[in-house]
Amino acid sequence: MLTLAVALAAGLGAVARLLVDRGVTMRSRRPLPFGTLAVNVTGSFVLGLVVGLAAHHGLSARVATVLGAGLAGGYTTLSTFAWETVDLAETARWGAATAYLLASTAAGLLAAAAGLGLALL
Repeated sequence: MLTLAVALAAGLGAVARLLVDRGVTMRSRRPLPFGTLAVNVTGSFVLGLVVGLAAHHGLSARVATVLGAGLAGGYTTLSTFAWETVDLAETARWGAATAYLLASTAAGLLAAAAGLGLALL
C-alpha cells in the first residue's frame, strides 16, 4: 500500500512540475531555464519541511515517505537540471551555464534549510 501511495504522489508531483515549469517559463522569456529552477527550489523547500516535521514533530515515516520520496521526488528533477546545464554549456553560453548551476545549487540548499527551519518553529 505504501508503494502505491508513493507512486500516486509521484504522479501528482510530476503533473505539478509540468504546470509550474510551463507557467514560469512562459512568463520569464529569459536565457536561463527558470521553470526548472523554480520547481527544484520549491521542491527542496518542501523536502526540508517534510524532513523537519518527521524529525522534530512526529510526522510518521509513512507520510514522510509519501510526501518526500513520492510528491517531492516526482515534482523535482535532477535530470532536467543536468540536461539544461549541459545544453547551455554546449551552446557556448558558459556564463549562463555557470550562473544556472550555482544559482540552482545555492537556492536549493537555502530553500531546504528554510523548510527545515520552518519545521523547527
